Amino acid sequence: MSEQSSLRVYLVDDHDLFRAGVRAELADAVTIVGEASTVSAAAAGIGAEQPDVVLLDVHMPDGGGAEVIRAVGETAPATRFLALSVSDAPEDVIEVIRAGARGYVTKSISGADLAVAIQRVAEGDAVFSPRLAGLVLDAFAGQGQPPVDPDFDQLTPREREVLRLIARGYAYKEIALELSISIKTVETHVSAVLRKLQLSNRHQLTRWATERRLV
Repeated sequence: MSEQSSLRVYLVDDHDLFRAGVRAELADAVTIVGEASTVSAAAAGIGAEQPDVVLLDVHMPDGGGAEVIRAVGETAPATRFLALSVSDAPEDVIEVIRAGARGYVTKSISGADLAVAIQRVAEGDAVFSPRLAGLVLDAFAGQGQPPVDPDFDQLTPREREVLRLIARGYAYKEIALELSISIKTVETHVSAVLRKLQLSNRHQLTRWATERRLV
C-alpha cells in the first residue's frame, strides 16, 4: 500500500453521482472511510470515523461546509477539511476558510490533482485552486493589524510563534524544526498557550487564532 492510500478520507456532498465519481477517481490514492449528504449525518460520521481529511461541498440542502466544520466541533480535533465545490464565489470561499477549512478547490479539478491536494492538506498545507489563492490572500490581507487582544498579549513572543504555527496545521515535529527547539519544548509552549487562553485542544486554538486573523 502506498503512503497516499493510507490516508483516510470522508466525503460530504448531497449528490450521490458526484460522490460515486470521487470514490472512483480516488480509489487508488486514498481510503474512503465514509460519506454523507447532510450536515447532521456528516457531523456524526466524521466524529465516529476520525478521518484524516474531509472533502466537503459548500452548499447542501440543510447547510454546507462551514456548518459541517462547526458541527464537528471538538469531536475530531485532528481532522482537516478541504472544500470541493462548483462555486468559486468569494463569499463561499471566505466563509468556509474562516470556519476552519485548510483549502478550497473547484470541482473542475482532476482526480490526480485532487489526490495531491488531499495529501497536502493532510500534511498541514493550505491548498487552493489557482484563481482562488489570490482571492483568499486579498480577503485576509489589507485588513490592518489584528485587534489588540488581552489574552494574546499575555503570551510570550515564543508562545505566539508556536500558536501561529499550530493554527497553520504544523505538527509538533515540524514546529521544533522550524523554531530550532526540541519537541518537548514545543509541547511545553503549547500547554502554556492552552492554559493561558483557557482552551482544551489544538482545534479550539486554531479556531481562536483564525477568528482573530492571527494565522
